[in-house]
Amino acid sequence: MEPVLREIGREDWITLIIFSSVIFLVLAKSLFYGRFLNFIILPFNNKYIFLYNKKDRLMNWFHIFFTAFELLNVSLFSYLAITIYKPGEVLPSPILFTFILGLVFLFLFLKILVQLGNSTIFNNQSVIAEILFKKISYLNYGSLILFFTNVLLTYVFIGSKTVVIFGVIVFLLILAIGWVTIIKTHLKFLTSYFFYFILYLCALEIAPIIIIVNALKV
Repeated sequence: MEPVLREIGREDWITLIIFSSVIFLVLAKSLFYGRFLNFIILPFNNKYIFLYNKKDRLMNWFHIFFTAFELLNVSLFSYLAITIYKPGEVLPSPILFTFILGLVFLFLFLKILVQLGNSTIFNNQSVIAEILFKKISYLNYGSLILFFTNVLLTYVFIGSKTVVIFGVIVFLLILAIGWVTIIKTHLKFLTSYFFYFILYLCALEIAPIIIIVNALKV
């Protein structure tokens, strides 16, 4: 019997990406079960922020596992959305996903650097670190929504623009809840730097969303 070479299909490597993200999720849950339980109710209860906001805000394994989970799912969702809205203009492939993953990683990394740099310039490292922790926590939570959306787009509602739009809406809703929490908690600080806060929102929070929407021509 001669061996038969099987071409790697779309679902094969996407399944590998989804499975890899699940591994990070399972590690976070298994190794930090109590923290995971508090995290899972984040949009409805600030207990997670209250308990873990003081020590090792960003550099801890729970946060690292979830950030890896976030990067994979944000990138995969972006990839799926592009291939759905631009089927004739892009060639679906692992190379395109890798390129998107690199862009997402670079963008998030530069955002963090800019914010940490601002904290040094304005001499408010503690407050900026706290705001950054909250922002990334809500972003990580939003990646859970994108994970389920990715599963639906890959195996159930393949090519569904409705599912893409639903995923974007819920994801942005989670981020909005996070921003409301940040503004309520740090209103005095943000009003002290109101101009820089608005500039930051326009340049690094709102502008990327507008660019993506225009690129997809939803």
